Amino acid sequence: METNWLGGVIGGGLIGLSAVLLLLFNGRIAGVSGIVGTLLISKPSYDGLWRIMFVIGILFGAGIYLVVQGDLPVQMQANRPMLIVAGLLVGLGTRLGSGCTSGHGICGIARRSKRSITATLVFIGVRC
Repeated sequence: METNWLGGVIGGGLIGLSAVLLLLFNGRIAGVSGIVGTLLISKPSYDGLWRIMFVIGILFGAGIYLVVQGDLPVQMQANRPMLIVAGLLVGLGTRLGSGCTSGHGICGIARRSKRSITATLVFIGVRC
């Protein structure tokens, strides 16, 4: 069993901090599927700049982890077509659920949103 809980605590704290900073400085909720989805379907605009920077920050963070640790903590055991189908289903689910785990689970619960609490309980129940 993995005993390195410190990385999870630091990572969770950074996710929470980034969500708070995005809300304070941009007035936006840090729902990753909404940020990426809007970026992909909208015309280029000033509003899209912060979305691009947010996505670059996520990729940059993963790159830093890869350089420091030498390997990512998740290993994909599915083929490319399966990953593409899974990604499309996740995108469909986030649209149907009006948000993703980050938007509902981190930001929605912090705002005491009944819809987000319900959605997060469903995420957890389905996953377990």
